[in-house]
Amino acid sequence: MNLRFAYQTCIVLTPLLLASCATVHSPVTAGATATLAVLETTDVHSNVLGYDYYKLAPDPSFGLDRTATLIKKARAEFPNTLLLDNGDTIQGTALADYQALVAPLPCSETLAVYKVMNKLGVEGGGIGNHEFNYGLGYLSQVTGSQFDVEGLDPAKPRCAGPAFPQVLANVYSTKTHKQLFAPYRIIAKQVSALDASGKPVTATLKVGIIGFTPPTIVAWDKRWLDGKVYTEGIRETAMKYIPQMRAEGADVVIAISHGGLDNSPYTPDIENGNWHLSQVPGIDAMLIGHSHQIFPNAASTVAQFNLPGVDKAHGLVNGVPTTMANLWGKHLGVIGLHLKYDGAHWVVDKGQTTVEARSAQSAAPDPEIAALVANEHQATIAYVKTPVGSSAFRMSSYFADVGDESAIAPVNHAQADYVTKYVQANLPQYAKLPVLSMASAFKSGSAGVSDFTDVRAGSLALNNAADLYLYPNTLYAVKVDGAGLKAWLEHGAGRFNTIDPSKAAPQELVNPSFPSYNFDTITSADFSYEIDITQPPGKRVGKLAYRGKPVESGQEFIVATNNYRASGGGGFPGLDGSKTVFASPDTNREVLINWIKASKQLTLAAHGAQRSWHFAKLKTAGPVVFHSAPGMLEVARQAGLENVSLLRADDGGGKGYALYAVDLSR
Repeated sequence: MNLRFAYQTCIVLTPLLLASCATVHSPVTAGATATLAVLETTDVHSNVLGYDYYKLAPDPSFGLDRTATLIKKARAEFPNTLLLDNGDTIQGTALADYQALVAPLPCSETLAVYKVMNKLGVEGGGIGNHEFNYGLGYLSQVTGSQFDVEGLDPAKPRCAGPAFPQVLANVYSTKTHKQLFAPYRIIAKQVSALDASGKPVTATLKVGIIGFTPPTIVAWDKRWLDGKVYTEGIRETAMKYIPQMRAEGADVVIAISHGGLDNSPYTPDIENGNWHLSQVPGIDAMLIGHSHQIFPNAASTVAQFNLPGVDKAHGLVNGVPTTMANLWGKHLGVIGLHLKYDGAHWVVDKGQTTVEARSAQSAAPDPEIAALVANEHQATIAYVKTPVGSSAFRMSSYFADVGDESAIAPVNHAQADYVTKYVQANLPQYAKLPVLSMASAFKSGSAGVSDFTDVRAGSLALNNAADLYLYPNTLYAVKVDGAGLKAWLEHGAGRFNTIDPSKAAPQELVNPSFPSYNFDTITSADFSYEIDITQPPGKRVGKLAYRGKPVESGQEFIVATNNYRASGGGGFPGLDGSKTVFASPDTNREVLINWIKASKQLTLAAHGAQRSWHFAKLKTAGPVVFHSAPGMLEVARQAGLENVSLLRADDGGGKGYALYAVDLSR
């Protein structure tokens, strides 16, 4: 038994090892009750502190240091708690990149985010899709695992990892046909209970945890995973292992599933398959994530929480208690499982079980967390201050949804420049094809009023480049025809709601369930198109032109993008990996940094004012509105958006956003 895991609870691995795990026989009798509060963190993305490395400033809206305070309060409130993490843990900040890519972590050291989770007393964890972003070697190291996959030595000494077990049932080594991680664990948890007469007793509760990740990781991180691992669907995997967990004595089964909800017809590669997972018998609670949303949330308008069988007020999915704790430590999921002992087993009483997602917005940070990672924090700050060039204009995403391309155009310039040079030197068969680039605004306020890219004019450092390109994707180039290009743009135009020009009441421009990182746009003086948002999704993009001439359906283009998009990420039609003509070893961010270095000084006219798309002009009876940070109207003016106006400095939603309008007739 790995002693790393034997710190507060006893981990039961298989029936053969039960003898090594001293079981405390429950003294309770039928009718006893207990409440176990299952606490969830998810999509932390290495935000151990409330600090924005891109702005080099503290940010009180997120951070595990604040979640720590919520965890302490929950433990004081509930006599029994079980803290679990749902993955997307090790990637997402400059701190994460620094430890993975700049100053690689020694085998003997524990990753900063895992140090914090150890301090918080996390008792089990799942694996998200972003855990694979840095490759299998790195993941094997920092999780203290020994993956037996092609290219890695399974006999290599085990490195430092988290002090809690991590589970993942649906990812297998192609070499061994065994999972990379244990599919599940059974935790023997000592709990305080009340017997049938109300007398306090102590009992042993066996809690089974099983983990799942989106099967689509094999496409999203193909450069790391192709030929090395394969995935299986979460529903069939659950149906295989949950009966085993019950047979091994699990009183409670908790699915730690890194995905959201989708009731589309089930397929083994469905990205957000937890609506289907909830219907597998034997699951007592689900911890979900990936979508960066809050559940339960009675006021949510997000489509996945308004599906049949989903109770967004009480946190139930087809009757299964479920929580999604937002992202970056902004919330703590709390499922208060009410349990009754029937004389042989503990059984969940769903009628008395409660589900919450508690906000950390007003929580004070725990100073012990900052002290724990002080060295890593300061080293990251020093790293991101490295200068790379300068800009004569402000690059922001406050108004990306209405046409400000200042934060997107530089990325497209860099990607197109890189791919053009590569094609001319190495792919002569494509040398005569036009090269375009697609990019999107990664930050558009979905995580809070400060969640926008904002790079001021002046010196540019590495943190600014990381703000412009948030993820460690690699640059890919795909060959598409005019019809495929139009379909690509059509899918991205799903970012907007359908507008009825005759309505006098305000209409929301943006569909909140459509992420900004899927609103891909071209920013080229050679290319133009319009988006008609009076039309339904799929029929909005028109007047495509290249160098003043209409784009023909069969006309071919090379498009620079990233590995996620080229391999099927986001569900764009036709982009499934088959159209890739070049997979660069360089990350998009590295490409951007090198382009800035070569350009030395960026100017608005040359590098930030290109805009290929416009809304089709129409007059509406009432305002078309959107939400962004307050006090930014001048930013819109600097970007040439004269049709944007401020309606209210506070939109009344309680989150600090301002309400703006866009005049589509101009």
